[in-house]
Amino acid sequence: MTLAIFDLDNTLLAGDSDHAWGEFLVEEGIVDAEEYRKANDRFYHEYLNGELDILHYLGFALEPLASHNMDQLLDWRNTFMDKKVRPMMLSKAAELLDRHRDQGHTLMIITATNRFVTEPIAEALGIEHLIATEPELVNGRYTGEVAGIPSFQDGKVERLNAWLEAHGKNLDGAWFYSDSHNDVPLLKVVSNPVAVDPDPTLEALARDQGWQILSLRD
Repeated sequence: MTLAIFDLDNTLLAGDSDHAWGEFLVEEGIVDAEEYRKANDRFYHEYLNGELDILHYLGFALEPLASHNMDQLLDWRNTFMDKKVRPMMLSKAAELLDRHRDQGHTLMIITATNRFVTEPIAEALGIEHLIATEPELVNGRYTGEVAGIPSFQDGKVERLNAWLEAHGKNLDGAWFYSDSHNDVPLLKVVSNPVAVDPDPTLEALARDQGWQILSLRD
């Protein structure tokens, strides 16, 4: 089995689903517009700059999930998929996924964005395996806490290693595609690291290391 692993935001999507979910909550009047947008933008810039405190951010990002019942959340998520996510989907990303499928590779998304937001995106892309940050769920309701290790930076490697052990698989010949310098820990452990529309820090490293660089933007 050869794994083809993909970051999600700004890699397979022309945008960031986590930040877009926050924007959606603001636009729909679900959260306080001014304060939530300000915090959402601040955390996003910290992420881009490699300065994000992931647990601090998740305390903010998961609070709306804990404040509403599941039926309401799922209804909002369906609208979010139509309004925000589908316009970010890329034809070149779909073609890349199909090339790996044609080679018999096993496709996986590994993302720091939480499972509530990303699960329907993985389904829409036809990707069976998803490693995402897990919001804690108790008796059918989110608690606002994180279950386990967030799949962010070194946490992506830890979560992937746990998945490999559980499934009796390995990284022989594996691919990993990402746009972000936050994913360098995982890019360094696969056979085929690929920088996709990379940020400046990752682009410089990719050129220094001789990694493939490509664009999926239409």
